[in-house]
Amino acid sequence: MSADKHRRKLAAILCSDGVGYSRLMERDESGTLATLKAHLQLMGALIEKHRGRVVAIHGDTLLAEFNSVVDAVQSAVEIQNGLKARNEGLPEESRMFFRIGINLGDVIEEDGNIYGDGVNVAARLESLADAGGICISRSVHDHVKNKLSVGYRSLGAHGVKNIAEPVHVYRILPGPDGSGKTVGKARYRLKPWRKSALALAVALLLVVGVLAVNKIADRPKTTLPLPGKPSIAVLPFENMTGDPGQEYFADGFTEQIISSLAKISSLFVIARNSSFTYKGKPVKVQQVSEELGVRYVLEGSIQRAGARVRINAQLIDAVSGKHLWSEHYDRDLKEIFRLQDEVILKITSALSVNLTAGEQARVWAEGTKNLEAYLRFIQGREYLIQGSRESVALARREAEEAIALDPGFAQAYALLGSTHMNDVFLGTGRPKESISKAIELSKKALAMNGSLADARSRLGVLYSWSGRYDEGIAEAERAVELDPNSGTANYYLAVVLRYAGRSKEAIPAMRRALRLEPIAPDIYVQNLALLHFQAGDCKEALAVCEKGLQRERDSLNSHAIRAAVYGYCGREDEARKEATEVLRINPKFTVESYTRILPYKYQSNKDLTIRGLRKAGLP
Repeated sequence: MSADKHRRKLAAILCSDGVGYSRLMERDESGTLATLKAHLQLMGALIEKHRGRVVAIHGDTLLAEFNSVVDAVQSAVEIQNGLKARNEGLPEESRMFFRIGINLGDVIEEDGNIYGDGVNVAARLESLADAGGICISRSVHDHVKNKLSVGYRSLGAHGVKNIAEPVHVYRILPGPDGSGKTVGKARYRLKPWRKSALALAVALLLVVGVLAVNKIADRPKTTLPLPGKPSIAVLPFENMTGDPGQEYFADGFTEQIISSLAKISSLFVIARNSSFTYKGKPVKVQQVSEELGVRYVLEGSIQRAGARVRINAQLIDAVSGKHLWSEHYDRDLKEIFRLQDEVILKITSALSVNLTAGEQARVWAEGTKNLEAYLRFIQGREYLIQGSRESVALARREAEEAIALDPGFAQAYALLGSTHMNDVFLGTGRPKESISKAIELSKKALAMNGSLADARSRLGVLYSWSGRYDEGIAEAERAVELDPNSGTANYYLAVVLRYAGRSKEAIPAMRRALRLEPIAPDIYVQNLALLHFQAGDCKEALAVCEKGLQRERDSLNSHAIRAAVYGYCGREDEARKEATEVLRINPKFTVESYTRILPYKYQSNKDLTIRGLRKAGLP
């Protein structure tokens, strides 16, 4: 390559990609193409307005460059605002959202195209954005943080394929209220204090699913002991299509394998939250074994091409390095359900695990035979995990469409109920109505399939919020019986026991949750400290607090719990430091507002927290 054909330069790179483009094309090809064309025209015009250049358009993917970082971000904000307005004029099922990533980096320009790590990082940032959202790198943030009428939320460091150093990621928070402000990694909002007597309770709980995969960057430094039964971690299957829009399909297949294995009591299965922290990162199975405390690791790849699906899978004994089983599948997409069952059977056979009759029924319980309904369900589940208002709305739409395609699909009803539960968390609905709707849909799902542990866990929490503590505990306990390997189910059981004033009984459940989630959100650990504190054991509560915040250092709930524990247990210096952090994150925080919305059965439990927070010096 001669020097006159290419040159290096520093540029602000904008990468955008449509969300659910393939699904929209399958439904309405001509309408989708018309929408795409109109959206791309708007994007091109706004890029040109801000002195940028469209480098390439491939299908629903657009690449652009700018000489100015400020111009690039301003253009992206206007693009998302413009697309939002255009989408509002379209039928809901035809709306097309875009994700945008922006990076400042060195690129190589040749014949009008640009290449290099700077472009690769921008593409990775785009994949981390929500539908209708914008993610930027630290280099971009440092240039624009005080120059635009938007805010920024730190999402922490993320590994990028073929890039040696992790990239620190920020999400753009549009609107003048956050102008110039950068906040931490907590994704929940505390603004709607007056709207719900339960908002904080939900924030404490739903951080499990909301933070999930991309929020956790650190890994444990010590080797965990192996359980006394076959133990396995299922790593995220790699999406081999090259289309980020198909990530949901690969992730959905992986989660289905995890979910099925987790129902087997004679196995120890690491939950999704921890397994998915390895997504997109080159790791050795020995490293996974040590960090998660398992002997066996399942890894693989999946490629969906038209009406075909190709899957490679291998089960490895990470201690010896021996491959126990490997298989290549090339099947019709309609056989995806049978294929999932085959993989489960191969794994259990390789590990010499015998299933009871009840476990066989649960593991191979029918979900749906409607492929389109299944695809909408797994897409909706991925949207729900993202946790933003827009993504939860998309999850609800996918769940409703799955139900329309198969009115007997129990898991789709459970997913729909979860979106209403999230409405309370996000402050997007009337709390009583949202809780009532979530209970109704969860019960409907369980009437169709009583083995849905996740639906029972959520129903347990919903009952507790409604003051039906005994019913809540019964549902949460049944969820753990059905899915003993679920970190979430054990976490929810601990929480509903705490609400009911049974903190001492909740401690073993919380410890099980932490073992099943070795790379868990900090809120798990801080809840364990809170349980010891409310059980009257300051020594153990302080010992847990000493572990500090490892991953979500800007979690208001974690800092508030630590302030209460340190304050009540006489560690005033530490308590005041935590109180300072609480007020940094939420300057409007008050003890009355915080404790008023805690759904405890007994006032005495609430009083302990009030005293601790007051001693910490919080207003």
